[in-house]
This record gives sequence, structure tokens and C-alpha cells, in this order.
Amino acid sequence: MFPYLLRRLFFVIFVVWGVTFATFFIANVVPIDPAIAALGDNAREEQIREFRERYGLDKPIWQQYLIYMGRLLSGDLGNSLRTQRAVAEDLKEFFPATLELSVAAFLVTLLLGVPAGILAALRQNKATDVTVRILALIGGATPVFFLAVLLQYVFARQLDLLPVQGRLDGFTFPPPRVTGMVGVDALLARDWGVFLDSLRHLVLPAFVLGLFSAAILARMTRAAMLEVLSQDYIRTARAKGVPGRAVVFRHALKNASLPVLTLLGGLLGGLLSGAVLTETIFSWPGIGRYVTQSATSLDFPAVMGVTLLVGLVYALINLIVDLLYAFLDPRIRYA
Repeated sequence: MFPYLLRRLFFVIFVVWGVTFATFFIANVVPIDPAIAALGDNAREEQIREFRERYGLDKPIWQQYLIYMGRLLSGDLGNSLRTQRAVAEDLKEFFPATLELSVAAFLVTLLLGVPAGILAALRQNKATDVTVRILALIGGATPVFFLAVLLQYVFARQLDLLPVQGRLDGFTFPPPRVTGMVGVDALLARDWGVFLDSLRHLVLPAFVLGLFSAAILARMTRAAMLEVLSQDYIRTARAKGVPGRAVVFRHALKNASLPVLTLLGGLLGGLLSGAVLTETIFSWPGIGRYVTQSATSLDFPAVMGVTLLVGLVYALINLIVDLLYAFLDPRIRYA
């Protein structure tokens, strides 16, 4: 087990290094001068020269990369050209909001996708199965921005039930910051009013972000369950009188969980990195909106910092998924 963990950790390090290498050189081959982008077209030549010397932009690109990696190994992601703060501080401020939204969307994905896939597999080619497949097709084909605007119109403007932007109402004071996730911090402070307010603000963006993933998960769960339900040991269990619920959840679902788990790992990473449109539409102060504003203002250090964070999250999620395989399937052993 330990040698396997070492190999996987080395793989994670290699992936993160590859992300830094790719993002750094892509950012430097873009035909835009970051000094002019940061200072504006009206900046004087002395200001531009001083800016390039301060950030090392006057050196060859390989020296810039070595300087960047040296700072990165010491925990310095550079300074944002837009916010004039350390990128690490910006990520520390904005990432908890994205994590809170992504976890909520992941719960929506699980609660909608897995039961729908199981139900469709148990009612194969019947009305329930056809309905689930049609809804999954519609959910997967509906653009995020269209669904977001539609739900905002229905639940906010017409029904006046849910808010459409931000994490709290304007007159609600946020709880003391512990994790940066407003709902969790409100629970820790036992402030139930703020907690309920945060849930109201979380419902729409979490549903919009999680619906597409739920549609994909429902189709994968259905396919995996159908394959397992056709196996001989399932028919044997039913012939021996094993209750139907035990057959479905103890035997079928457990053996169908490996491909579903693999998909869930990719979906969770996608939720963390794919919240750009959702956060922009709902004015959610996470890294999705942060990187969008940074990209439009040509803030390369911020974009590179977010890309590095997302790459690290993807690598760690894949590592966790690989380790969970051994717990779900006793035939898998990491020696």
C-alpha cells in the first residue's frame, strides 16, 4: 500500500508540475504585453520599464520560469495585477465559496442521478425508464445560462421565493469566518437565521450547476446497473429468495459502483472548475467569477494560480477515487 501511495503522490506532483509548465508558457506566448495590460495604454515608458523589472518580465522566458517555480515552491503564487494582492490570499478568500457551491451541487447530483439511474434500470423499457432517459437527455442538453435565467425568472421574479444573487441578503451580517463557507460557519456559530438565509441563496445555483452532472450520472448508473442485474449471481440470489431490496442495494449497486465512482470523481472536479457561468450569473463570489474577471483584465498571475489550484484538486480527487476502489472491490489490492 505504501509504495503505491508514493507512486501516486509522485504522479500528483508530476501532474501539478505539468500544469505549471503549460500554463506559464501559454501565458507568455500570448501576444499581449502584461505590463501594458496592467498599466494601460497611456502608461509612460518609464512606468512600463519599472513594472517589467519589478516582476522579472525583462528576463528570458526560461529565467522567468525558474523564478516562478522558486516562488511557487515557497508558497508564493505571485501578485494579482487586478486586485494588487497576493494570489494566494485571493484564492484563500474566494475558493471556500466555490467549494461550498460545488459540494451542494455534488449533493444535488447524487440525490437526483443515482436514484433516477437505479429506478430506470429496475423498470427497463417501461414508462419510468423512458421518462428518466428523456429527462436526462433534456438536462444534459440544456445550457447552463438558459437554465439559470429561467429559474431566476420563475422562482425569483414570478414566485418571489428564492434570491438570485450573492450568498446572503444585504442586511444579513455574515458569521465569524472559520472555514470561509457561510453555511458551515453559521452552523458553527449556531446562527440559524444566517444558516437558513445561506441555504436560500444556495438552492438555485447548486441546482443549476448540479443538474447537468446529475443527467450524466443517471445514464451511467442505469447502464452499470443493467449490466450487473443481468449477471448469473443476481438471478441466483433472487432464486434463493433474497429480498429484492437486498439484491438491489447489497449486491447489484455495490458491484455497479466502480464505474459510477470513477464518473463521480470527474464530475466533482468538473464542478469545482466549471462554476464559471453559474458564479457569474448568480454573482457568487468564488474562483469562477474571480478567474473570469482576471482573464478579461489579462491578469495572468491570477489565472495561473486558479489553474494550478484546479489541477491540484483534480489530481487529489483521482488519488482518492483510486484508493476507494480497494474498499469497494475486494479483488483490488494495492501491494
